[in-house]
Amino acid sequence: MRRIGIDEFATNKDHVYKSIVVDLDTGRIIHVGESKGKDALEGFWKRVRRNKAKIEIVTSDLSAAFIASVMENAPGAVHVYDKFHVVNLVNGAVDAVRRSVYAQETDLEKRKIIKGSRWLLLTKDKDVFDDEKKRRLDNTLQTNKPLFHAYYLKEDLGQIWMQNSKEEGEKQRRYWCERARETKLKPFIKVANTLMAKRTGILAWYEAHITNAILEGINNQIKVMKRKVYGFRDDEYFKLLLLGLKDSTNAIQG
Repeated sequence: MRRIGIDEFATNKDHVYKSIVVDLDTGRIIHVGESKGKDALEGFWKRVRRNKAKIEIVTSDLSAAFIASVMENAPGAVHVYDKFHVVNLVNGAVDAVRRSVYAQETDLEKRKIIKGSRWLLLTKDKDVFDDEKKRRLDNTLQTNKPLFHAYYLKEDLGQIWMQNSKEEGEKQRRYWCERARETKLKPFIKVANTLMAKRTGILAWYEAHITNAILEGINNQIKVMKRKVYGFRDDEYFKLLLLGLKDSTNAIQG
């Protein structure tokens, strides 16, 4: 075990969470912890020390608890902050701007345009855009300057991970943050501050070129598995199902 991914998921609508650790080379869940705090990983790190495993690469979201846990228990590992979680932060900022401008707009026709624009602003699949969708997106961006800035900042974010070197990636990250702050949009200033504070883990992608995509797939499998059995009353049984998610003999696979 050299490369691991860490993530959390909600077990029910009451915001009760579990944390999982996945072996990125096998795709297997190797640890299930209660909650999404630092304590959720203590049992895993004890096993790592007991087995003298050398963790070389870790991927996770921007959770302060996960970051602190990895720094304390695997200080020599390359810790990559998953870029898709960064993208989600920016998507959240775009939607916050959309809601804000909708609330402030007094023109009923413009409010109508803004209200139905969420999917157009956030979708990654531009190939499905027909002429009508393109026209609606253009109208949305033309009628509101804050949404115009928010949309193109979202579109340009990916450039941080598309450069030829870590140094160039750092220049692009800094440039993006400067542009975000210049808009004076509070949601984007907040994201820019996060990207400045988390620069080391974000740019670690250039050292490992890895994401949490495997864990996102596993989380989708867990959702399907939960629906199949309409929730779990036996927590230990649930953990066993998670640990055996990749086992072909598991009758309740996601």
